[in-house]
Amino acid sequence: MELAERLKWLRGRHGLSQRELARRAGVNNSLISQIEQAAVNPSVATLKRVLDGFPISMGEFFSLEQAPRRQLFFRGHELVPMSSGEVQMWLVGPPQRGRRLALQREIYPPGADTGPEMLSNEAEEAGLVLSGEIEITVGEQRCVLRAGDAYYFDTRQPHRFRNLGSESCELVSAATPPTF
Repeated sequence: MELAERLKWLRGRHGLSQRELARRAGVNNSLISQIEQAAVNPSVATLKRVLDGFPISMGEFFSLEQAPRRQLFFRGHELVPMSSGEVQMWLVGPPQRGRRLALQREIYPPGADTGPEMLSNEAEEAGLVLSGEIEITVGEQRCVLRAGDAYYFDTRQPHRFRNLGSESCELVSAATPPTF
């Protein structure tokens, strides 16, 4: 991590504005801004003065480990395959512990089905059909949804998805909490 990034990260971690850090360090706030933009490479004495505003030693400053950045944006090829059987599913983001929401892209080829047994778990699920059609059964209710149609239900109710059509059905679904 570059000096500019490191200083900005540390300042944010301490909840300090550029102005407040500059006041504490006894320097001009434009200097803090210039250092964080890598427009200025401060002398050792100036950097020490800035770090005294936290306070933190130079050794501690340069040995700090920044928490890894979480990926926020995902290209199609970065989605995590979560398929089982004929149904193809991709999860947005890694399936990590503590996650509170699962967003998935799902493709049901003609004749695909979540299985002969109804599914049930502890979550809420919503989805939007992008193309094709899908038959969804929730409890005693059954409905065929087409492109533009959507659903939302408590997944503790037994449910099942089937593509009875002649073309693939693509949908996007979200569940909270995740059920994987």
